[in-house]
Amino acid sequence: MLQYEIIPVTPFAQNCTLLWCDSTGEAALVDAGGDIDRLMAAVSKRALALVKLLVTHAHVDHVGAVGQLHDQGSLPIEGPGRADDYWIEALPAVAQQYGFPPARKFVPDRWLVDGDEVFLGEEVLQVLHCPGHTPGHVVFYHAASKLACVGDVLFAGSIGRSDFPGGDGPTLIRSIREHLFPLGDEVRFIPGHGPMSTLGAERQSNPFVADARFA
Repeated sequence: MLQYEIIPVTPFAQNCTLLWCDSTGEAALVDAGGDIDRLMAAVSKRALALVKLLVTHAHVDHVGAVGQLHDQGSLPIEGPGRADDYWIEALPAVAQQYGFPPARKFVPDRWLVDGDEVFLGEEVLQVLHCPGHTPGHVVFYHAASKLACVGDVLFAGSIGRSDFPGGDGPTLIRSIREHLFPLGDEVRFIPGHGPMSTLGAERQSNPFVADARFA
């Protein structure tokens, strides 16, 4: 089975997610934004083997530590979509702008596209391209446990910002309603910030994307 632990990192309280296959002990970090010591302590506490880094999108609070972790452990990086490359190129400047520790640029070992699969031990994650917050934003979905890591696409009671360069509000709403909601109301999701929720709860009450808004 796929297991997870949410580890808030950076001054933006970004939800880095430690995912692991309990059959093999292989683990991945989704959106390693910073606080490397805290992340590696969580890996060590559970005696896991960290084998890869997964990235939903390339904003600094989600990828600030990815380059350093990659260099330290020769860990492959999977994601985001290639359209986020300009954010990766801008990482050093953006980190300085927001007062983050220095962030290294990196080149993903695998740019992801809609329909790709990511393997972690015996578990498989489906990749959904969900642009709007950034053009290359992807979501990782584990069908067997009905769990999704959605980055900054959708939050409990809100949605991601679309006013950054490359963002687009109507595209973001389409991503949520046409790519995420069809997964099923029972799907739980881990957002990039804040508490978990279910797609069903957001379809019912989220003021930005609830069904009633589009009836």
